[in-house]
Amino acid sequence: MNEQKVFKEEFEVTGDAVIGKIKEVIHEGNVRRITIKNEEGKTLIEIPLTLGVVGALLLPVWAAIGAIAALAANLTLVIEKVEPASEPPQSDTNGE
Repeated sequence: MNEQKVFKEEFEVTGDAVIGKIKEVIHEGNVRRITIKNEEGKTLIEIPLTLGVVGALLLPVWAAIGAIAALAANLTLVIEKVEPASEPPQSDTNGE
């Protein structure tokens, strides 16, 4: 079975720090989705991420995040990460 455990982390950041924090969590890896919420908890943007989507393909997204950050003082980042399920131990079948 190839099941994956999905969990969420929330970070409260200022508008100035939002892009830096997003870059940091993307660099850590295993990020499936990033949601940016305002102070009232309303979702402003959801960014689905897939393997291999980095660099130039994210430029329009960075511009949108920058515009949102300029309009809001405090934001909440909800980071959805995937953790691969641990492999079950292999049984030794050579008769020892």
